[in-house]
Amino acid sequence: MKFTLEKQDTHSSARAGLLETAHGSIPTPIFMPVGTVGTVKAVHQHELISEIEAKIILGNTYHLYLRPGTQTLEKAGGLHRFMGWPGPILTDSGGFQVFSLAHRRKITEEGAMFASHIDGSKHLFTPEKVMDIQRSIGADIIMAFDECTPYPCDYNYAKKSMELTHRWLARCYTRFKETEPKYGYEQALFPIVQGSTYKDLRVKSAETVAQFGDVGIAIGGLSVGEPAEEMYEMTELVCGILPKDKPRYLMGVGTPANILEAIALGIDMFDCVMPTRNARHGLLFTKEGKINIKNLKWKDDFSPIDAEATNHSSRFHTKAYLRHLFVANEILGMQLATLHNLSFYLWLVTEARQHILKGTFNVWKTEMVTKLDRRL
Repeated sequence: MKFTLEKQDTHSSARAGLLETAHGSIPTPIFMPVGTVGTVKAVHQHELISEIEAKIILGNTYHLYLRPGTQTLEKAGGLHRFMGWPGPILTDSGGFQVFSLAHRRKITEEGAMFASHIDGSKHLFTPEKVMDIQRSIGADIIMAFDECTPYPCDYNYAKKSMELTHRWLARCYTRFKETEPKYGYEQALFPIVQGSTYKDLRVKSAETVAQFGDVGIAIGGLSVGEPAEEMYEMTELVCGILPKDKPRYLMGVGTPANILEAIALGIDMFDCVMPTRNARHGLLFTKEGKINIKNLKWKDDFSPIDAEATNHSSRFHTKAYLRHLFVANEILGMQLATLHNLSFYLWLVTEARQHILKGTFNVWKTEMVTKLDRRL
């Protein structure tokens, strides 16, 4: 697995690069559709390939461990074969899911004990076990096990949590290096920077994590409720410390405007449930702003949703038709909306990459972010 930095923007920290994996090359900056349990909701795999043109998707260790389980995944030959997806996969370690189960988990030095959200059964995630699970899943890029702190977070708790994450990270690397991939191709382990919104903790974590990041590095613990400006401040601080020759993955971010601002700060990789989750509720993202397709104003609008920024089948359908599908509670409405939003997110990062390569990113980004968050 190799990362090549192709172009650095002269007016910002935006970068264009290429991450090469056993299942294909990933041009950066890139957005990863979230396929938590082995499926990107409401989208078929062939649509991910031919219409959305996704280069990499994300799965989740916590959810895949519970269902279908590592035994089934190993019998199938790994997640790629199980779900019929030929491209690269990244798996989140499950740290964020354990964080979200605050009422049903206990964190100790050994790991995180939690109760399944499915049947209440008790499970223990240790750094070693999380490495083993991700070996069984077979993702190209896997995450170190970390504790994700909430926002707001007490300084002392954030410091103790960060230090625990660093100790877990050392155990993850030990386990990773003493085990082998199960399916004949290389896996890369990304460590995760933590430290809440405290500058000194983020600096310490970035410096520590940079010593472990063989291929790439993730930034976690942001987009958990903090103001966008604090997220950008922490991102800029961390990117100024991390190695320039390794990809940087900002976990769980975000809105289209968030993504462009973070690209300008030096981020290369993103994932978020926002495009798929919002699509199922009728909220569409376009290059001119956001559309609630269920609103009456679209009832007789026979123009396409955003023909220029998408190249999938929903461009053949009008806003009026899509609104009709939502009002009639037809499943196709959610499918077309999801195709649109994912296609738009991929269009956005592809356009960002082209502008970085051409040297026009900063002007284009400034113009785009003024429009992306407004409601149409």
